[in-house]
Parts: sequence; C-alpha cells; structure tokens
Amino acid sequence: IVVFVQVIAGAGMDVDFSIVSPQAIHLVSEFRRSDGVHMVEPTEAGDYQICFDNSFSRFSEKMVFFEVIMDSPANDGGADDEWAGLGEPESLLEYKLDDIKESMETVHRRLERSRQMQTVLRAFEARDRNLLEDNLWRVSFWSCVNLLDHKFSFLFCVTF
Repeated sequence: IVVFVQVIAGAGMDVDFSIVSPQAIHLVSEFRRSDGVHMVEPTEAGDYQICFDNSFSRFSEKMVFFEVIMDSPANDGGADDEWAGLGEPESLLEYKLDDIKESMETVHRRLERSRQMQTVLRAFEARDRNLLEDNLWRVSFWSCVNLLDHKFSFLFCVTF
C-alpha cells in the first residue's frame, strides 16, 4: 500500500497523519507535516485506517489531498478467461498470444502509473495555486493600505 498525502490549503499547511493496522498498531505516525509518501506492506488481513488530525489547530481548517495506491497483481479473472480459449490450437500461436497479453498488461500498468503521477502533480499545482492566491490577497491588501497612507499623507502635507 502506498499512501500519498499533501495539504493543499489552510493556515500553517500541516496536519498530523497516521496509518493504523487492523490490530490497532500504529504503522506510520507523522506530526505537523505538509506532505509525505508512505509505503506500508499489508501483513494482516482486514481494514487499515488512515487518520488525519487537525486538533492542534482549532481555528483554521485544512484541505488535504491524499491518494491510496494498492499494488496488486494486474491479472483480471475475466481477462484470463478471454485469452485462455484462444491459444489452444497451436503452440506457436499460444506463445504469440502470451507475448501480446504480456505487452498489453505492461502498457496498462504504465498507463495506470502515469495517471497516478498526473493526479499527484495536480495536487502540487492546487497547493501552489492556493498559496499564490493567498499571497496575492495579502499583497493587494497591503498595497491598498500603503496607497491610502500615501494619499492621506500627501493631503495632510498640502493642506497644513
């Protein structure tokens, strides 16, 4: 199991994160982190818990992107049944079908991995965009305050 976590919006940009096994054993615990990639080998059958905690920050909410990738064999039961009947007449045909099947599975795994990486990159882009929008608001606000201060100073100096 691979878990990717990233805080994409909120004050402080950090959360506490943990992964708990079905036997209530903490496998991963991180405190006040903004992102991380965690690999856990599922050694027990059952439901694993992924926990996010923002209790240290009572006044600000966070937006968290996370992705769970389950690495399992790429064999689909239905796909094997479709291929099984096609390679029986000749051994040469069977070898060629096995090569084609292996190539298709490799392409499928690579496309799935590309999709996952694009999702991760979109999360980075979302976090950066939120930071830029927040900084733009701050810069605009203080620029207006500075402009008003200059105007009032100018009017005060001219009139007195």
